[in-house]
Amino acid sequence: MLYAILAEDTADSLGARRGARAAHLARLEALRETGRLVLAGPHPAIDGEDPGPAGFSGSLIVAEFESLQECRTWADEDPYVAAGVYARVDVKPFLKVLP
Repeated sequence: MLYAILAEDTADSLGARRGARAAHLARLEALRETGRLVLAGPHPAIDGEDPGPAGFSGSLIVAEFESLQECRTWADEDPYVAAGVYARVDVKPFLKVLP
């Protein structure tokens, strides 16, 4: 089943994001290589593709997992969690309708 991982950043998370980004992306790449990643990306803190020093307010990942618990465990082990980037992470079942 698909699950949405909705993460909210802590204040001033940009430095921590930069430090943990390579490890975070490596985990996403592993999902992509197995065909389980639907989409992933950050939410810019301002209306623009390059938020500069404003940074990001959170992230969205939609991926396939065997269960809600498996997805929750995967999300809890994200390098951004360990680095203190995320203040909160919600995991919800997701039904893709379009496209």
